Amino acid sequence: MATTRRPSFPARLDTLAPNKSQPPQAPRRAAQPQASLAAARPAVAPQGLGLDSSAVRARMVQKLAQQGITDAQVLTAMGTVERHRFVDSALVNQSYEDTSLPIGLGQTISKPNVVARMLELLMGGRRDAQGKLGRVLEIGTGCGYQAAVLSLLASEVYSIERLRGLHEKARSNLRALRVPNLHLLLGDGMIGYEKGAPYAGIIAAAGGDALPPAWTDQLAVGARLVAPMATAEGRQALIVVEKTPQGLKQSVLEAVQFVPLKSGIA
Repeated sequence: MATTRRPSFPARLDTLAPNKSQPPQAPRRAAQPQASLAAARPAVAPQGLGLDSSAVRARMVQKLAQQGITDAQVLTAMGTVERHRFVDSALVNQSYEDTSLPIGLGQTISKPNVVARMLELLMGGRRDAQGKLGRVLEIGTGCGYQAAVLSLLASEVYSIERLRGLHEKARSNLRALRVPNLHLLLGDGMIGYEKGAPYAGIIAAAGGDALPPAWTDQLAVGARLVAPMATAEGRQALIVVEKTPQGLKQSVLEAVQFVPLKSGIA
């Protein structure tokens, strides 16, 4: 598998809890950092103007909770990452609306509800003593938004992108943050990243006709895989695969619409 040089930029991510009953969870520093997202700071009162205001993110989180997202760690992480920093300037005013937006090269940033839903499903798998996921693999970095949120929920994140233009865009978007537990890789996501396996969770932002065998092979026992996949009716649905000592257990959930899963590097 081909990979680019390791990102060398520093950055910082501030943690802002959606409310007092949901305190922020500070991410642990990875043993061998490759990119850079800094430890989250304690929650502060909403401040700033416009899209930089924590109140804007708090309203988004409140809407997510009303839509059925209940995991406090997911809500806190969603309220921490500034989504507008990952959206093209022409669409920045739609950053906190519950809608997907184009990010170039025929790809999109998923709407907040879908991101939160998939992360909540992922968090239903095996967690460490601090209640966080261990090492996680993300298939499809895109603009880097979901990777940034994941970095607050997992001890270490490997994120693979097959499109060189998006890989560079994610690096650029994350340059203003500090993400010590996030590794950005340019490569074929369909073959996963064996060097980081086994993973406490795998999440995919593209859907195919079937799950690549490498993904389930690289999943740890007790862990979950969350991804869109084509159904027998030709539609796309969200699936959750749990790896148990007895084998794989698959659940098919609600209909979704993601970009097609493709192999190779472009």
